[in-house]
Amino acid sequence: MEEPTWFQSTLAHALALTARIISGASVRWIDCQPDTCQRVYFANHTSHLDALVLWASLPGEVRRLTRPVAARDYWQRGWIRRYLANRVFRALLIDRYNIKVHRSPVDEMLRAIGDRYSLIVFPEGHRNTGEEIGQFKSGLYYLAKKRPDLELIPVHIDNLNRVLPRGEFLPVPLLSCITFGPPIWLQSGETKAEFLQRARQAVLRLKEQ
Repeated sequence: MEEPTWFQSTLAHALALTARIISGASVRWIDCQPDTCQRVYFANHTSHLDALVLWASLPGEVRRLTRPVAARDYWQRGWIRRYLANRVFRALLIDRYNIKVHRSPVDEMLRAIGDRYSLIVFPEGHRNTGEEIGQFKSGLYYLAKKRPDLELIPVHIDNLNRVLPRGEFLPVPLLSCITFGPPIWLQSGETKAEFLQRARQAVLRLKEQ
């Protein structure tokens, strides 16, 4: 991936600051610290702002090495969104609707991060409008299986669904909270169902802390 230009880096900093102000996001790290090592940050998903605000909540040196995975159909809509996604927070845009592609989404993610970048993913696979966190899709499991060296960091995002309610275009300034938890890894002999349930519980525990 090309290094960002001065303009893009400046715009990324301004965008991160704006996202934090609009979301009123407070950030907590529980039994975990920011680090530039390769990680997969996995979080609950309630708003189109989730990827942007989680990315903005990371320290600058970590943020520069972290790529959010986002929905292509949303972020390619209009030149402003497209420029921000592709050039500023350098999202990895994934097709959510299984239209024919040459590589699976997991293979696209692994190819995109190489041996340098981290990812932000939302294992529910879609925005959840309810209070409960939905069941996790299998992508996180296959990421962990194919790259067992990656730290998997659970993240709970609270209240962003009220900052940008479903169907709305303009955000409503409110307070939200981003909580990062201790890393997990795929355990030896652990089945896909067991791992996904454990990962989901790791996010749920952060909601209660």
